[in-house]
Formats: sequence, C-alpha cells, structure tokens
Amino acid sequence: MQKTITPIDNTLYIERNYDGAKIEETINGSMKAQKMWADLDIKERVKLLTSFVEDFLSRSDLICEELSRQIGRPISQAAGELKGFKERADYMLSIAEKKLSNIDVAKDDNFKSYIKRKALGVVFVIAPWNYPYLVAVNSIIPAMAAGNSVILKHSAQTPLCSEQLYQSAKKILPKDIFNYLHLNHEDSLKIVSDKRINFVSFTGSVKAGYDVQRATQNKFIDMTLELGGKDPAYARYDCDLEKTVENLVDGSFFNSGQSCCGIERIYVDEKIYNNFLELFVSKTYNYKLGNPLEKETNLGPVVKLSAADFILQQINSAIDKGAKKMIDESKFNFPKEHKNYLIPQVLTNVNHDMAFMTEETFGPCVGIMKVKDDNEAIKLMNDSPYGLTASVWTKDLDVAQKIGNQINTGTFYMNRCDYLDPALSWTGVNETGKGCSLSEVAYEKLTSPKSFHLRKEQ
Repeated sequence: MQKTITPIDNTLYIERNYDGAKIEETINGSMKAQKMWADLDIKERVKLLTSFVEDFLSRSDLICEELSRQIGRPISQAAGELKGFKERADYMLSIAEKKLSNIDVAKDDNFKSYIKRKALGVVFVIAPWNYPYLVAVNSIIPAMAAGNSVILKHSAQTPLCSEQLYQSAKKILPKDIFNYLHLNHEDSLKIVSDKRINFVSFTGSVKAGYDVQRATQNKFIDMTLELGGKDPAYARYDCDLEKTVENLVDGSFFNSGQSCCGIERIYVDEKIYNNFLELFVSKTYNYKLGNPLEKETNLGPVVKLSAADFILQQINSAIDKGAKKMIDESKFNFPKEHKNYLIPQVLTNVNHDMAFMTEETFGPCVGIMKVKDDNEAIKLMNDSPYGLTASVWTKDLDVAQKIGNQINTGTFYMNRCDYLDPALSWTGVNETGKGCSLSEVAYEKLTSPKSFHLRKEQ
C-alpha cells in the first residue's frame, strides 16, 4: 500500500494500492495504441493535446488545493505551477508541426529524398514530487506530440497528480495513449528494463538515476536523467543591488528551497558584500512561514520530517565548522509542533570544506560567501559535482557571456535564476544527469530519424 503523508500536519492524506499487477496490461495497451496514434496527422495530435491541456487546467482550483496538501507549497503560489504547465505545453505544441515534419534533402528531379522523424514507441516518465506537473509536462506533451504513447509514474508523495492528468486523457485522448501507474522502486525499474519501453525520462536523486541507467543495460535506448543540483549565483560589484537581492532571495527560498534549479550558494564581490548581506537578511524576514492553506502564507513546510532532519544536519555541521546563522528563528511565528516547518536560513563564514556548500541541501537555506573577483567566483562556481544552472548578476552583457563560457552548467543566466524557458533546452552536466527536455532539441530525442532515398523510374 502506498501512503502519502501531508507535510501540513504529518498525517495520512492518501492511500493507494500499488499497480505492479497492471504492468503487463498497461505496456501492451500502450504499444497497441501508439501505432495508431503515430499514424495520425501531426495537426490532429496537436489539436487533441491542446484540448487535453485545456481540460486539465479547467480544474485548477481543485488541483491547486491538492498540490498544497500533497507537498506543502503555499496555495497562494500553487497556481504558478499550472501557469508554467500551460506555458511549456503551449510552446512545445506550437513548434511540433514544424519540428516533426519531414526534412527534404532532394538534390534534383530524379530523386525524392527526405528524413522522416519517426516516433520511438512507448515512453516511460518518472516524475518527482517537488514540481510534479511542471517536470511531467516537459516530457509527456512533447512525447505524445511526437507520436509516442506515455506511461507516467509519479512520486508516492504526489499520486493525485498522475490521476488528474489521466482524468483529462481519458476524456480527450484515444485509449491507452496516456496511462499512469503507482509503483514501488523495484517495479519502476522493472518497467525501465522492459524491452518494450523505448525511452525513459527520470527526474530524481543521483543514486536513483544510476539505478535507472543500470536497468537499461540490456537494451539500446536513449534517456533523459535530471538528478541533483547545487546551483550557484555570483553577484558582481556592478549589479543592480536591490533587484539582485530580491531575485536571489526568491530563488533561494521559493517552494521552501525544494527546487532542482533553486539557488543554494551565492558568491558576492567583496566591494558590495556588506550591503548585499544586510539587504538579503532584511528581505528574508518578509517571509511568513505557516500553514500553506492560509492565503497569507508564502513559505510552507518541507515535504518530510526526514528531509527536515537532513537539512538541519547540514546546517549544524556547517556551524560546527565555523559558519554563522544570520536569521533569528524567534522572529517567525509558525507551527513549532511540526518539525518540518523550517525558517529560511542564511549562513555566512562558509567555505567549500563544508558539505553545506558542496552537497545538495534542497531546503530553505543558502550560504553566502565573499569573493575577490570574477576569477575566484568562477573557480568556486565550478567546484561542484553538479551542473544544472548558474547565474551572474551584472550590468555588463559582454562580461556575463565571458563568465558563462567558463561555467560548467546546463543553463547559464544573466540577471535571472530559478526559471525555465521552454524554448531553451533543459539539460545538465556531471552528476546532474544527461539528455535534454523541452526546446526543439527535445523532439530530436523523442523521435528517431528514418531516411528515404527514392530514385524515380527513368
């Protein structure tokens, strides 16, 4: 039995039976449906998927409340995830026809030569709890637009998300084009290794990512893995201080810091360090930590008690090594009986000998470190086993591009953070993973090229 504990008060919220017994039936149904789906004209697929998105969003109020109860995100912010879902779905559908059309390479009238983008087959998507709809949409919409069928497995923390998506799919799409399963880890890997699965998209921990990769060793398939992160920001001496701090506070603490591309470490030029820190601390006190179902709350609990324990362990370990807390817990009024309500914390006197500055924390806390110049900032930003996003805050575009070329990361920002543009490829380096979702590049990953070289009869 799969159990979902709401982080609001750590009580049982949802129970679901595991669907291990349905695996065979689901894969077979997905395979059969996919062949007919791929034969549909791309315009028809886009039309149906557009209706699927609209139907899903028509239940926004209910979906937002469920989201808050499942993961603890303030209900005042939950609608933002659905806005992002629509933005990404709309963009990928808007470019689908152009990017999935045949590529004509004929050289003269004697030949008809072209490259066809052929659907892969059945795509298995394993989505995380922290942004259950935003991450899922990155894969499921382009996969289906490309002519594939999809089986979605969501985290045990967010089972209602798969069910909400399926409710719209059952109403709008042909049978078995979109399915979901509630699975344990073992059964998930069983599907990953099944030779009838043609592509895997996984978002989760580094350890689980290696498990997924090993499970595909008996077959030749491509996959997308988005794993850990420890995303850095560099505030240069010439940045707009007010706007920089405002954005980095939000990038550090939004969703209680539980974001793959959230800011976990900040490097600040020594010329502006004191002013930056004073302003950062001041803005941090603007958060209201509390019950996420209350509209005035803008910071909710972290998802699990075990997550809170890990976050506090990292913070306390850093303090034992000389780090200093800058935020006074007594200035926050929150449900202290629940140990997963964590205040937003800022640590100074930090360095890279501390796990807090090198290992993923995934909580409402950030380390701020003083640097002498661009070279020191670049060195520290690259001192990480991960590489999802990084940002520089400056008024000089040329300098930003120069720094960006030296940072080992999947996405580089100037004067922005914790945002995903669906027109750009979403990818990472090192232990953050491999592959790509979104952008026109995603359609290349979700299809295979098939060449036609046709000589006309003389």
